[in-house]
Amino acid sequence: MKYLSRSFFLSSRSYGSTIDEGFIDVCSFALSSRFIQRIRTLVAMARENKKFVLAQPAKHDFIPGETFRLEKGIAPTEDDLKDGQILVEALYLSLDPGARYWLNDSPSSLVQRGDTMYGFTVSRVIASKNGLVKEGDIVTASSGWAEVAIVEEPNFSKAEVPKGGQLTDLLGVLGVTGITAYIGLDKIGKPQAGETVVVSAAAGATGSVVGQIAKLRGCRVVGIAGSDEKCAWLTSELGFDTALNYKKDTFKNDLAEATPNQIDVFWDNVGGEILDEALLHAKQNARFVICGAITTYNNPKDAKGVYNLAAVLLKSIRMEGFNVFNFVQDWPDARKALGGWLADGKLKRRDTIVQGGLEKAEYAFKDLFEGKNRGKLLVEIKPAEQDE
Repeated sequence: MKYLSRSFFLSSRSYGSTIDEGFIDVCSFALSSRFIQRIRTLVAMARENKKFVLAQPAKHDFIPGETFRLEKGIAPTEDDLKDGQILVEALYLSLDPGARYWLNDSPSSLVQRGDTMYGFTVSRVIASKNGLVKEGDIVTASSGWAEVAIVEEPNFSKAEVPKGGQLTDLLGVLGVTGITAYIGLDKIGKPQAGETVVVSAAAGATGSVVGQIAKLRGCRVVGIAGSDEKCAWLTSELGFDTALNYKKDTFKNDLAEATPNQIDVFWDNVGGEILDEALLHAKQNARFVICGAITTYNNPKDAKGVYNLAAVLLKSIRMEGFNVFNFVQDWPDARKALGGWLADGKLKRRDTIVQGGLEKAEYAFKDLFEGKNRGKLLVEIKPAEQDE
């Protein structure tokens, strides 16, 4: 810039100008400074974006600061959108135990080294080239662990909070979590009035909804959790008939006493020793819904095996793995039923919301496997009422 300006001013000499070279240098510097300031202003106007990418696949426990890498850069804009795409800013990020599978060092893993960590969000649309939504709309989206992202169909859906609901319910009781509970019971568990339903990890996001739905169906519900405080919450607030602390030395005897008529439906979120013990108390033709195996996610080689599988044969137990994404066609009916119960006050929920922005996500994810949450675990990326 300086040399262009100097050439300009020097060319004026051919027209009889008396400008000396000192004045030229001063003007050249002023112009170059103005140009640099303009560039700085444009950069400042660009929105910063933060996202977590997988830095190192986790063979055992994942480690904040090592497994993930926080990257900062310029956020995508409306100019980056292609037809059919939308630009969203995340408001809340859902943290789910099953996401641990995506951190494994496997060619088939959903998240590979350098990829943005996969995750579901409640987001606000900030630009759209899709006729289904417009700027300002609220959507649920698989936009990952990022503040701003571009998503396209079918990875987002327009969302509305029903009567009696709140924004975070779109990721919890009215989202994949609640839908999992509803469809898993409806398609596999099939609880009947008067039957005994036992739920492991009952104080978690899915288990707490499973138990409440079973109660609405007229069942006797036994919850299993990891602390006396969580057990008290299950019985006093959510209406479970009884709740057992699996960390107590008396757990095996407690389970036997809590299921005198044996188990008709067992909802498994944890696997390992608790699943093994439940098999011993299963009734003939019991149904076991295998929704999770959190005890094996971080250290599969150290996990306790299941030794009572002979019970599946001897008692004609139906044990079936369940993935809610195989039942997408049933989601609308599930969401309608859940929304109705919520509006009528028949379904309760509790969210554990971690504040502090996206940076807190990796630490909150670790807390999830240490059982520090009660109900749905979310990270608040940006308060919904906060101006852009």
